[in-house]
Amino acid sequence: MNAEVPRLSRLAVIGLGLIGGSFAKGLREQAICKEVIGFDLDARSRTLAVELGVVDRCTDTLADACRGADVILLAVPILAMERLLAELATFDLGHAVLTDVGSAKGNVVRCAREVFGHMPPRFVPGHPIAGSEQSGVTAAESTLFRRHKVILTPVHDTDPSALSLVDSLWRALGADVEHMEVRHHDEVLAATSHLPHLLAFGLVDSLAKRNENLEIFRYAAGGFRDFTRIAGSDPVMWHDIFLANREAVLQTLDDFRADLDALRAAVDDGDGHTLLGVFTRARAAREHFSKILARRAYVDVMHSNDLIFLANPGGSLSGQLRVPGDKSISHRSIMLGSLAEGITEVEGFLEGEDALATIQAFRDMGVVIEGPSQGRVTVHGVGLHGLKRPPGPIYLGNSGTSMRLLSGLLAAQPFDTTLTGDASLTKRPMNRVAKPLREMGALIETAAEGRPPLVIRGGQKLSGIHYDMPMASAQVKSCLLLAGLYAAEATSVTEPAPTRDHTERMLQGFGYPVKVEGRTAMVEPGHSLRATHIEVPADISSSAFFMVAASIAPGSDITLEHVGVNPTRTGVIDILKLMGADIELTNLREVGGEPVADIRVRAAQLKGIDIPEDLVPLAIDEFPVLFVAAACAQGRTTLRGAEELRVKESDRIQVMADGLQTLGVNATPTPDGIIIEGGSLGGGEVWAHGDHRIAMSFSVAALRASAPIRIHDCANVATSFPNFLSLAERAGMRVAEEDNS
Repeated sequence: MNAEVPRLSRLAVIGLGLIGGSFAKGLREQAICKEVIGFDLDARSRTLAVELGVVDRCTDTLADACRGADVILLAVPILAMERLLAELATFDLGHAVLTDVGSAKGNVVRCAREVFGHMPPRFVPGHPIAGSEQSGVTAAESTLFRRHKVILTPVHDTDPSALSLVDSLWRALGADVEHMEVRHHDEVLAATSHLPHLLAFGLVDSLAKRNENLEIFRYAAGGFRDFTRIAGSDPVMWHDIFLANREAVLQTLDDFRADLDALRAAVDDGDGHTLLGVFTRARAAREHFSKILARRAYVDVMHSNDLIFLANPGGSLSGQLRVPGDKSISHRSIMLGSLAEGITEVEGFLEGEDALATIQAFRDMGVVIEGPSQGRVTVHGVGLHGLKRPPGPIYLGNSGTSMRLLSGLLAAQPFDTTLTGDASLTKRPMNRVAKPLREMGALIETAAEGRPPLVIRGGQKLSGIHYDMPMASAQVKSCLLLAGLYAAEATSVTEPAPTRDHTERMLQGFGYPVKVEGRTAMVEPGHSLRATHIEVPADISSSAFFMVAASIAPGSDITLEHVGVNPTRTGVIDILKLMGADIELTNLREVGGEPVADIRVRAAQLKGIDIPEDLVPLAIDEFPVLFVAAACAQGRTTLRGAEELRVKESDRIQVMADGLQTLGVNATPTPDGIIIEGGSLGGGEVWAHGDHRIAMSFSVAALRASAPIRIHDCANVATSFPNFLSLAERAGMRVAEEDNS
């Protein structure tokens, strides 16, 4: 029994069909209720409910079922609800909590107010989004609601204790419970459930009336059968639902009819571009939105909120390896390709959650993007002024790069936009881009302390500025340069230390002039972006995990192929070489304006160093795994000037210090860095705090650990390195998802 659920004396379930029966059976099996009473107008259902163990007993009258009940679940057809509520209004229900399972909540609330004279405070409207091909009490399953959504729609004066009780009962059945306003629920269900059923019924009926109907159904393919399967649903039930929720259904149907007319016009006009846009957006949106609702972002992770990596000690690395494409370049290829004139082809695109967030953002703004498929993406650019208002807030998952760079692009668009993301992203500081953008004339609203969501007001005229950045940040620099494409005058940015220059290089690759003098970059308005071909090199930040792994694991000798070695990104190589690493760059070449090389790394005895502050901005993302290198080195390693690490996906200084201390390493965090005494590593339990680079860094640490390391909260590795585990295993590391089966 779930300890959080109060034990009930009596549960009454009115209506012993699939939903009511499954609710009763599930709670009865968990012994949450001393007694489960059932009532149904059908005598046979009452008999079966007792025989099948769905309820303890049934009563012959509604009044007997409700007498003395703590909770009364109303599970009758939606148009029967009015009669049921009218009868309940004549009873003395005491302090019983009422709740229901109807799929149209506005109708239920209206009926309750009419018959009771007000909405009873202890009535909690609800809707489980679950079902089965079977119906009736014989189909009742105690596990029916497990991992299914249940939406509760409390009204203004709903008793909080009643709401809490109903919430806990559904959670005890394994449901994912959410609370929603009544009207919003009905609008959402009209679109996601009611409209598809209406279309399926209508399509099958329309085709069945044709003369050639036998031929149509004889040659129907799987897609037709899948779509029209729901036309086999109970006609009476759906007749009731459409009448009960007719206002929301009509609004959704009108919107869909307008979109259908636009599709018809595209077919009639031979407008392939419009068709391709609809089809690519639809294909991507289906995955995108389903994963948002499941509290995942863009690629699959396990059902468990705590994805655990188990890293076993020992191993060495050998062979040749190519890590996924550079995340920074992947982001920018989509952004600039979307704003270019013509079609941009991208190869080597990183298919991780963060980069996919950028693709979805531009699809939301009307850009046709094909792929990604095996790293290939085709972007049909709309020009600098061709973006369209997105249909709602742009959800960016965990991607701070997407949010900061998009802020610059969107500051001068003619429409309003809202940028939001997951729980981690909503804690990240955005004032660093909002402040200078406001100096340019942008109107940007943030949540408390400058955190997301960002609301960017459209229609603003931007002025060019010169901005001296208070701290080195490629994201801030890129944001302002992208905003500068739309400003009335030149925009220039001076950074206190060199940061990655992918934006400047790629703008030039798209034919947009960028003037770079020392640490100042400048753009002027009045130019355009021309479509191009982009080959994304392997990501040096992802390669860094294997550079450190091969350096610390005795006997290792590995070559990382086609790695981007942009001089603004090679701080990790410089730092490792200062520590004594054996690293050799070969086959140096230039691909699409970016320097590329193969990197050979062999095991070496590392030594502790004072990390030069001028290298800090050039290795800012690689420090978590460099801390592991320091823990395996002889002597002390000191880092200063890296306060930026405290506002990444996690506080990387504190989180790494905590984990290293757990493994027996003397690691002392400072406000802007860390001091690490090299030595031996033990095993233990560490937490990644949802930070992909922390999770992968401790996976590397196991190569020199004396016992296994269990790393909690690793699901976000998918944001930057979706195939990390498979490549790590191929290279010789002993890390895998923990088997929770």
